[in-house]
Amino acid sequence: MAFEPALRAGSATPERDASGFRRVLASPLVLWIAFLLVHLLLGFLAFHSDGEPLGDVYLVYKPWAQLAQVGSVVGIQSDWVYPIGAIVPIMLPLLLGADNYIGSWLTLVLLLDAGAFAVLTIGRRPRQLVAAWWWLGFLLLLGPIAIGRLDSVSVPLVIVGLLWLTLRERVAVVMLTAATWIKVWPAAILAAVVVSVRTRWQVLVVAGVTSLILVILALTFGAGWHVLSFITMQTGRGLQIEAPVSAPWMWEAALARPHAFVYYDPELRTFEVTGDGSSVASSLMNPLLGIAVVVVLLIGIRAVRSGAPMTRLLPSLSLALVATLIVFNKVGSPQYITWLAAPVVVGLVYRGRGFRTPAILVLVTALLTQVMYPNLYMLVLNVHPAGLAVLTARNIMLLVVLGWAVWSVWRAAHPSMDNVDEIPVRVWPFRALAVEGEDAGAGGAGGPGRRDTGIPTSWPPVAGTPGSLETKE
Repeated sequence: MAFEPALRAGSATPERDASGFRRVLASPLVLWIAFLLVHLLLGFLAFHSDGEPLGDVYLVYKPWAQLAQVGSVVGIQSDWVYPIGAIVPIMLPLLLGADNYIGSWLTLVLLLDAGAFAVLTIGRRPRQLVAAWWWLGFLLLLGPIAIGRLDSVSVPLVIVGLLWLTLRERVAVVMLTAATWIKVWPAAILAAVVVSVRTRWQVLVVAGVTSLILVILALTFGAGWHVLSFITMQTGRGLQIEAPVSAPWMWEAALARPHAFVYYDPELRTFEVTGDGSSVASSLMNPLLGIAVVVVLLIGIRAVRSGAPMTRLLPSLSLALVATLIVFNKVGSPQYITWLAAPVVVGLVYRGRGFRTPAILVLVTALLTQVMYPNLYMLVLNVHPAGLAVLTARNIMLLVVLGWAVWSVWRAAHPSMDNVDEIPVRVWPFRALAVEGEDAGAGGAGGPGRRDTGIPTSWPPVAGTPGSLETKE
């Protein structure tokens, strides 16, 4: 037997019989007031927290921007740890002057988040509103690190790209590719998209052409091989203290074992840990990361071959790949947790309650991360057991998130009758293109979807409706 699952078109507005509280939560005024309050609070905490959540902004990004201003552009004249596209958001805050760099950086992050928040909330579709409120809660629980690093620029771009994927695929892929050339991690999202959609060759071509244009542009300015230096500059570093793999040596240092201690790398501006066997572990982590990514991708390909629908597979596979990049990474900086937001947002939009478990797990992970950094970071640096306990609990949560995501990918092809997947028919500013013989604005099961995405039309399907489940011998 074979089956072709279908997707229910997302409802256009909140349910009419929604309670007064739900109507308040769906109010644009309430949503945007909450958005501003969360970002104002994060900005306040960033300025008044220990551990310098904005340290990279004024100690690293600002000097890079000032060097570029006088003609010495990192990534062009010298090797750089970031892809060349990162120079754009790093230089933009200089438009208002070097003295206002931090405020301009926070304004840039605010505007990017506002754009993604608008895409989520305009139209007030129920699942998108839930995702919007979840994202605000996530930012609040993660704390000031959510706005104090370059990752803060890439995350809203990825969220928007994922939301636009089924409506304007090429535009979405260009945005996801551009985000990858700011920080590498969105490559995991692109890989999940390639596996999950039937138009994977179109996705690869658009991503490849976009990347080629960016590389040619950098070469035009004289980048040479520096344009690819971000690939190799991370390979020689040691074990950063926050990485899950560093836990044994961190606890050894706490127990005052010989040769185990925390040290500062002035070149990379990171705290790392060393001890017996740590150099071997550091050299093995990159190959292990590659192997883990390949294994997760193979599980995703298995799910596709078993008939998993895109809405069921893409969020879980994206979450699994992003969690893999964090768990098997020897860096493990606190801001990496921001990456988890994009897969959860799209999971809540597509699967609703079916993605409730990872949404809760990621919120707990975010809270533990803020407790660890910046609140208990000095205890972590001093290998105090209290700080290490929180860090270890956070890393265990990352393993739980990864385990759930991989299990979900494995089970993606199996129908679940307790939840209905949805494709939103409109995500601002786009709406679904017309399907042959159908009105693009029609709702209900068998509703609109883009023909070139290979997305069928209710999962699980509703009996007696167009596009309902059919079995063929």
